[in-house]
Amino acid sequence: MRDFDGLIPDWFKDFVQVGNDLIWSQYLIGLLITAGIFFTIGSKFVQLRWIPEMFRAIGEKPETLDNGKKGIAPFQAFAISAASRVGTGNIAGVATAIVLGGPGAVFWMWIIAFIGAASAFIEATLAQVYKVPDEDGGFRGGPAYYITKGLNQKWLGIVFAVLITVTFAFVFNTVQSNTIAESLKTQYNVSPVITGIILAILTAVIIFGGVRSIATMSSVIVPIMAILYIFTVIVILILNFDQIIPMITTIIKSAFGLEQVTGGTIGATILQGVKRGLFSNEAGMGSAPNAAATAAAPHPVKQGLIQSLGVFFDTMLVCTSTAIMILLYSGLKFGEDAPQGVAVTQSALNEHIGSIGGIFLTVAIALFAFSSVVGNYYYGQSNIEFLSKNKVILFIFRCLVVVLVFIGAVAKTDVVWSTADLFMGLMAIVNLVAIIGLSNIAFAVMNDYQKQRKAGRKPVFRPEELEINLFGIESWGMKK
Repeated sequence: MRDFDGLIPDWFKDFVQVGNDLIWSQYLIGLLITAGIFFTIGSKFVQLRWIPEMFRAIGEKPETLDNGKKGIAPFQAFAISAASRVGTGNIAGVATAIVLGGPGAVFWMWIIAFIGAASAFIEATLAQVYKVPDEDGGFRGGPAYYITKGLNQKWLGIVFAVLITVTFAFVFNTVQSNTIAESLKTQYNVSPVITGIILAILTAVIIFGGVRSIATMSSVIVPIMAILYIFTVIVILILNFDQIIPMITTIIKSAFGLEQVTGGTIGATILQGVKRGLFSNEAGMGSAPNAAATAAAPHPVKQGLIQSLGVFFDTMLVCTSTAIMILLYSGLKFGEDAPQGVAVTQSALNEHIGSIGGIFLTVAIALFAFSSVVGNYYYGQSNIEFLSKNKVILFIFRCLVVVLVFIGAVAKTDVVWSTADLFMGLMAIVNLVAIIGLSNIAFAVMNDYQKQRKAGRKPVFRPEELEINLFGIESWGMKK
């Protein structure tokens, strides 16, 4: 039942490999870093100076919509994006980055998160500016929308919509369900077929319930699982407090090639840190803006701040938690022939807290990955609705998602991670080019927010009061 790899033709595997070699070169890494630095400087280090404002924004109540209902709360929009961010990338991805890139990969994950937080601020702010009303009285939006309305390049918006739908709703979800099935099979010998059926049913119940059920589910699961996960790491740190400083020293030395542990190059260390960091926190990739657009916020900057905080939450807390457990593991090995992914984290937990570690990780993986399945689906739905308003197409899309969740659980998907990397890179290129082109609008909106805050007012977005002219706005009192 599990050997589905024969269905994947060799030409497709070769295409994915060649594509990754071209996409994941110094050019994409340079684009990610350059864009992050540009946004950091242009926003005057918004990811640092407005940290208190981030926490203030996330706790605000939702605005009332025109139909009298409460909109998606800022925290719920944060939870949807966190549900997609926090998944197997935080457990399997971090482990793989360390095994292949050495401890230094963690440092470069921190760097890409720091500058990426500014990119996340820009893209989420733009998503709010160009969001559109949906049929339920709420909102939807994302890169496909601000590319079409802000840059007036509908063809590029369509390209992005196709890329994100395939990447998240199909490819990433297959990875997530496969990870859950593998974990349950290893720990409890549960048949992947049984796991696949259960996951497919649960996914169907959630996604056919609409975005509000997604927001509700995410706002419950994400905080609980993150608190438990981080609490476990705190316990491990207390038990190994004398190793904390040496561990941090090793990370920094390895990051700059001062301490060679993998036998590889500093380039491999940076590549693994950037790739797995981007896969985990999604800063600049163009995925989180789809969740940011759903919030009923009085000003776009509020969601920019919240999504910027989400990058720190994902990388600095959850990814670093995983990295700490792994680097304190005495049996850690490096190189392509060494164990990778979930197996490494599993072994580390078993050493630190005993056999209960396996049970805990199984539960954590199930919650992390399933919340990602749901969050990933919503990104696909938002872009399917951008491509077509046909209800039949949306229904078929939902059915395909459910089917692929099942297939992911029962299939061997070695090529899926490479396919995910390829599409993730393509998404990042399209989105980064777009938000660089629209950065003057994001900076103007940011300045408007700051001006109102300094005047002692609660910031409310009125596009006509900006110092630059806007077009394509539909949800802020202006019509196309």
